[in-house]
Amino acid sequence: MKIELWAIGKTNEAYLETGIDIYLKRLKHYLKLEWRTFPDLKNAASFSADQIKQKEGQLALDQIKSGDFLILLDEKGKSLSSVGFATFLEQQLQMSHKRILFMIGGAYGFSAEVYERANYKLSLSEMTFSHQMVRLFLVEQLYRAMTLLNNEPYHNP
Repeated sequence: MKIELWAIGKTNEAYLETGIDIYLKRLKHYLKLEWRTFPDLKNAASFSADQIKQKEGQLALDQIKSGDFLILLDEKGKSLSSVGFATFLEQQLQMSHKRILFMIGGAYGFSAEVYERANYKLSLSEMTFSHQMVRLFLVEQLYRAMTLLNNEPYHNP
């Protein structure tokens, strides 16, 4: 099974890009994984927040297939501990999904249509983080989950 990590727009900070790359390289040892960045909207300043969410959402929805399991990174999603996330991930990896998609929205979040299509909403914290920082937090937690599932010494209980 393939896991894809989707994000809207480029990562603007080099330190975040470096951190993301470190964990993506580590994860390739465990998973068939792909990072996908959807381009920033052209002329975004001329659109309202709702229009931006709609346009970004449509870009993603056009790429989602019927057998995909879509997980949105959302502040209103279910909050899991790192061990709980590892268990959840293990369960999903055993299902017959064609792909597991983790989607990080843009600065304004997701459109109603994307929320409707989602199979699961995951919160990394009750705190709000920039959509750029969430990228690093997600890949680190995926790596942590894989080391937990493989009984490797990365996670300190």
